[in-house]
Amino acid sequence: MLIAWTTVATRAQADELAKQVVARNLAVCVQVAGPITSHYRWEGVARRTEEFRLCFKVLETGAAALEQAVQELHPYDTPEWLAVRAEQVGQKYLSWARANSSHSPL
Repeated sequence: MLIAWTTVATRAQADELAKQVVARNLAVCVQVAGPITSHYRWEGVARRTEEFRLCFKVLETGAAALEQAVQELHPYDTPEWLAVRAEQVGQKYLSWARANSSHSPL
């Protein structure tokens, strides 16, 4: 299982993105947190903005499809996309994730 993150500017954007990927069976769960404060440089200018973080839970077999959908649906020109492998996943949670993913191995 992988955990992946992105951020968007508003709660409405976060909720819509989460709704879309879950409806398409691309993530088994998406958590929305925020607002958070992000500090970064964009087009040579230091910025500080409030954003909302989405945390996606996805089986490794569905990670590429999830990334593609997020890139297509995301409102930013250059969306943050980070994904890491979960070192440990509870057996019950993993079984639930496999049962609720269109990308689970048969």
